[in-house]
Amino acid sequence: MGLTLAELICTSAFIVELRRAIGGNDLSWAYVVEWPILGLYGVYVWRKLLIEELDERHGSTENPVEDVGVEASRAAFNAYLARVHEPRPANESHDPHEKPESP
Repeated sequence: MGLTLAELICTSAFIVELRRAIGGNDLSWAYVVEWPILGLYGVYVWRKLLIEELDERHGSTENPVEDVGVEASRAAFNAYLARVHEPRPANESHDPHEKPESP
């Protein structure tokens, strides 16, 4: 429905701008070229989204390549987050910039 509406708008705008350009409005020639490109881009995006949705529903046939470096970085970051979010004892300071008190 959305693609149909977008294509109707692009086609109508193309016709309007073509008539204006033929009538002597030089700026309209830019829009005569722009509206079909915008309409084609809408079809491209629609097809791309449709293909992605079908891949998600039926499972992609491609095997994603796992990058060991990315996985190692992700594991290190997750370990860091686990340390940051560990519960602290009540007597420990919560401000990392605060200097420790000397006895």
